[in-house]
Amino acid sequence: MRGGGGISKKVIVLDTSAFLMGYNPLSIEEEQFAVNAVASELSFEDAASTRFRMAVDVGKVKLRDPSTKSVKKVEEVSKRLGDSLSLSEVDRGVLALALELKESGFTPFIVSDDYAVQNVADQLGIGYSSLSNFGIRYRFQWILVCPACHRRYPPTFSQKECSICGTILKRRVQRKIQAKGRI
Repeated sequence: MRGGGGISKKVIVLDTSAFLMGYNPLSIEEEQFAVNAVASELSFEDAASTRFRMAVDVGKVKLRDPSTKSVKKVEEVSKRLGDSLSLSEVDRGVLALALELKESGFTPFIVSDDYAVQNVADQLGIGYSSLSNFGIRYRFQWILVCPACHRRYPPTFSQKECSICGTILKRRVQRKIQAKGRI
């Protein structure tokens, strides 16, 4: 699965937002992948869905779902960063597929406008690109804070309400690090 001469082959992993923002996989030479669930986020009555279906039908985009092991790794990293609640199942699948491809010797990069996807991808050492925005400049480490009593909780805290006063918790940046994965 590697490119010639020990150099890893660049591959693209596509998020739903890539198709929604007009990404045309038919004009790209690199091998391209998406998870099956991307189709469920597209309305089958619009241009984005047509581009997606056509690209899959002609073999320009390969559909592949990641292993449970890769999804669990993404979930661990996203919880540690505080992005877990911001990621959909499709987002987790896209990240896990990119991680799996990386572990198989490819050099994947994700096309997504989702900041949480980019944040987790950067932490995993996976490149990313955005179509409708500039993408992240910093990778954030989040914490949860109660806006009423100011109690702080780790990003892995499983409740949405403060255990002291019951107020809905808000995410706040605890630390930011220069992002490296933008392409």
